[in-house]
Amino acid sequence: MVIKFDAGGPGSGKGTQCERIVAKYGFTHLSSGDLLRAEVQSGSPRGQQLNATMERGELVPLEVVLDLLKEAMLTKLSSSKGYLLDGYPREAAQGEQFESEVAPCSLVLFFNCSDATLTERLLKRGQSSGRVDDNEETIKKRLNTFHQHSKPVIEKYASKCKDINAERAPDDIFKDVETSIDALLAAKA
Repeated sequence: MVIKFDAGGPGSGKGTQCERIVAKYGFTHLSSGDLLRAEVQSGSPRGQQLNATMERGELVPLEVVLDLLKEAMLTKLSSSKGYLLDGYPREAAQGEQFESEVAPCSLVLFFNCSDATLTERLLKRGQSSGRVDDNEETIKKRLNTFHQHSKPVIEKYASKCKDINAERAPDDIFKDVETSIDALLAAKA
């Protein structure tokens, strides 16, 4: 089973690249952010707590994210060619806990992008997304949180990590993504 983590700051294009990966390779795409937002929209007590945490620009507790991922993976277990975990792990401890409780990670794609580009993309997205976290004040907090936690994740998975320049056009970025995934699949064949 191929388990691939996607890392990168908010607005780095992880979602766009994940759509392309799913279309080409047939992996099951699970976005920790989408799972969290769905839980918030459900109006459940857990969703209300998550909403407050996300509005503060803080990270959601590890156990909550892992539970949401496990639940989603189990529903696709019989039909999945592999799992594409978008925006996960956000902390090294999340990755360790996932690998301990679920399965090892095969590849990490790190979509590397400057803070200026990330901010510009998120503010543009915020004009139409309706997301509570796409505003300038929260974006600054999210970027600080991302930087504080991303370096240990990238260091932990250095041997499995492909650093991809995400400042470019989506088609150019996807060429690098394809090269990385094709090499992984060839090695597993």
